[in-house]
Amino acid sequence: MLKFQIMSSLVILVCITFGICIFTVSSQNQSTVTQSTSNHYVRVQLLGINDFHGQLNKYRRVSESMAGGAEYLAAYLKKYKQENPNTLLVHAGDMVGGSPPISSQFQDEPTIQFLNLLQVDVGTPGNHELDEGVAEMKRLIFGGFHERTGYFKGANTSYISANIIDKKTGESLLPPYVIKEIDGIKIGFIGVVTTETNMYVTHVNRKEVDITDEVSAINRTVKQLKEKGIKAIVVLAHISAKSNQSGTNPQEALVEMAPKIDDEVDVIFAGHSHHYANTVVDDKLIVQAYSYGEAFSQVNMEIDRNTNDIVSKKAKIIVTSHNQIEPDKNTVTFLKKLKEKMGNQFNQIIGFIPQEISRRQDVNGESPFAKMIADSERKAMGTEIAFVHQGEMRGSLQRGNLTLEDLYTQMPFGHSITKLILTGAQIKLALEQQWRKDQVNNMLQTVGLTYRWDPNAPIGSRIIMLKDSKGQNLQPDREYEVAVSNYLASGGDNFSAFEEGRIVETGPQVVTAFLHYIEQKYPMK
Repeated sequence: MLKFQIMSSLVILVCITFGICIFTVSSQNQSTVTQSTSNHYVRVQLLGINDFHGQLNKYRRVSESMAGGAEYLAAYLKKYKQENPNTLLVHAGDMVGGSPPISSQFQDEPTIQFLNLLQVDVGTPGNHELDEGVAEMKRLIFGGFHERTGYFKGANTSYISANIIDKKTGESLLPPYVIKEIDGIKIGFIGVVTTETNMYVTHVNRKEVDITDEVSAINRTVKQLKEKGIKAIVVLAHISAKSNQSGTNPQEALVEMAPKIDDEVDVIFAGHSHHYANTVVDDKLIVQAYSYGEAFSQVNMEIDRNTNDIVSKKAKIIVTSHNQIEPDKNTVTFLKKLKEKMGNQFNQIIGFIPQEISRRQDVNGESPFAKMIADSERKAMGTEIAFVHQGEMRGSLQRGNLTLEDLYTQMPFGHSITKLILTGAQIKLALEQQWRKDQVNNMLQTVGLTYRWDPNAPIGSRIIMLKDSKGQNLQPDREYEVAVSNYLASGGDNFSAFEEGRIVETGPQVVTAFLHYIEQKYPMK
């Protein structure tokens, strides 16, 4: 990769000598040749999406306009592809997982079908692609049989990942890279997923693979591409990034990694954190387009035909505003067939919510929605204590009639409730694990307990008071019945303390217990 300073000097020298080219400087300090360059440079457009999560029929308000939905995302992508024949469509993971019923009820096959309709060229798995295990992820990619849905043909997209390692072979589970040729230029794409996958995906569902260091995997694969003469390299990274709209104040994990990544990498598509990112760090362009199809990334590159180097790159994050485009007709037809297949069962009204039940946490980490889920789990299992992790819900419940689809959209994971026997010491350990070194705090929602903590105490020693619902101190050696999801019971979100418990009973799905709770607490008017 040629640095901007060198290229600027060369372009200025050519301009002075031959008087044939004019250039402008973009907001990323990249020179963009704008005249008499058609023979020397190839203009390539990359369109990227991330964290779609099967949101085929869901819309959200972004910047005073409704956005999202498969039919609008498809319309925008088709429009932009038509404007430049040298276009590749890519994604940075979490296309499935945490999906609403229109996708989740069919094992997320509809979302893969939608990606096939879009003709996505290259993608990489996110952590949620592993939610149901390695075999199910591979079935969605390569095709195969499922007892609920029958045979599925799989994805047309080239899936890559350099740091999901098969434990049996020691090799990448998927190809670490793919090379795409466009207008005579070869572009290398590398895929990686965040090592946080080791925290968010249960041991059972990732027991066949290791998720290894992202930077090492990228640099190792860059070396392989360079040995093949590839100099235009793009990374699809399901790793968090964030910036201001102006590109200033870049933050999060990928930003910290960027200076350690080989300088032959010019462009990185981010994901995982659902934030906006359009910034340059260490001369690497980093983009992330929110989530749920609310926006997409447009990256325009110019590649030198003689050197095969990317000599300029700039990006826009484009919101899929409904008032700017007509929905794609083919996708509208596709969605209509899916809704007919799903039937009317999810239109059922199950209760009336008098005011918003918020997922958001207050300054103490308390979430009203999560508290209610914990209470419903405790009642369903007849326990004194219940815990809920914040990731159990995807959003808040809005005021008004609550449908089954609303509920399954905000509680999509299908976790079941488990009754555990835990000692007081094990419960205290679980609470201590809410604070992690070099990680964002991950506060549990609890019922049947009260506790205080010292934020200035060392991590692992912050709980200073812990009482049961009767106001009695929890005894370290006494055993207590506790309700948690099977996800937490298996150590999900790195709450390993729950794995030490003794399972005595498995109950209904978390969403089913909450449904009964809502029907009793907020019956239909």
